[in-house]
Amino acid sequence: MTTGAAYVARHGSTAPLLFVDADLQETAVETAVLTTPVLAGSADMTVAVLPEQVTKGGGRGLVVNLARGGIERATGFVATQPLSGMRCLTREAFDAAQPLAHGWGVEVGLTIDVLRAGLRVAEVPCALQHRVSGGDLRSSLHRGAQYRDVRRALLARRLRALTRRG
Repeated sequence: MTTGAAYVARHGSTAPLLFVDADLQETAVETAVLTTPVLAGSADMTVAVLPEQVTKGGGRGLVVNLARGGIERATGFVATQPLSGMRCLTREAFDAAQPLAHGWGVEVGLTIDVLRAGLRVAEVPCALQHRVSGGDLRSSLHRGAQYRDVRRALLARRLRALTRRG
């Protein structure tokens, strides 16, 4: 994400940044609706809210609940899909989230940092389908890594907030 944003900046563009997960296949075109509120100036960052997926996942919602609860405690914002990687944001919003959280914690970090900067976040329904992780060992290990990274992002932002206060 940082590399892509730097490339855009080097080429002098001030256009919003659109981040899209790689596993959307032909539905990726549906992310275009994320740009509308940002281009219209009614949001500084939009987050895709996906419909029910055709393929059911094997998780129990532990990572989603950790992310949603952490964002709410940090900002008061209740995210529908806090781990959604499909986002459009202004350069100002992107810069407010620097340095980005590591790994799977990046979305949670973006949301908290943008909101704490006093910027506006809007959730936008998108007709997207993505590859859902299953219930096998590999998928469980993936969710474990997500949990670790989300927890790290939340802790780093909690420490940053405490440092600013004290």
